[in-house]
Amino acid sequence: MKHNRKNLTILLLVVVILSACGSAEPEEQITTEDAFMTLAVGTMVSGFFETQTAMVTPTPLSTNTPLPTNTFLPTSTVANTQPQPAAWTPTFVFYTFTPAPILLTPSITGTLPTATVNSGSLGYGCNNLAFVRDVNYPSGTVVAPGEDFVKTWKVENTGTCDWKYVYTLSIVNDPYFDSSWNKLGKIVNPGQWAELSVIVTAPQKEGTYTAYWRFTDGINAFGATLALTVVVQK
Repeated sequence: MKHNRKNLTILLLVVVILSACGSAEPEEQITTEDAFMTLAVGTMVSGFFETQTAMVTPTPLSTNTPLPTNTFLPTSTVANTQPQPAAWTPTFVFYTFTPAPILLTPSITGTLPTATVNSGSLGYGCNNLAFVRDVNYPSGTVVAPGEDFVKTWKVENTGTCDWKYVYTLSIVNDPYFDSSWNKLGKIVNPGQWAELSVIVTAPQKEGTYTAYWRFTDGINAFGATLALTVVVQK
């Protein structure tokens, strides 16, 4: 670049010197030569600048490179594979209580019916007896040592023949009590109730005691066993 400017300066100086050294001529000729020289110098200068322009290659302007556009990947949808809880339906269970039937035996004398024990297998011949209830001294009654008392049971003639006057109680086991009883002394028809009693003396030693009796026709025992249980205590 500096070398070209130097050449241009020299060229201009040459042109000026030639113009100064030229002989004087008519005004028209001077004008023509001046015009020619001016044209020549302008042509040279123009060619010089065109050459410089051609030689200098403009630096291309940087262009903005578009940034890559973000490509959004499709969002994966996770399937909800968890099983849904089944609808809860309450279940109601109803129980019906049916009480077991109780055998009631009506009283001939109009007494309230009482549950009885089936003593059919305890009969002897036409005789049989069923226990109805304790009239007194129920099981577990407390008595004093050596106390005398009368124990009574209510029973029913469940046989097919009458109980006679001579029917009486018979001890089954009585290792502790002193006891005595009387004969029936009356007729009891089948289906009727009666009361049987014994006179008992309690043991002297404290404790719980039990004794058993059965009804007899004077020879053979029949019917349910009659029990007495007391607690001897001071």
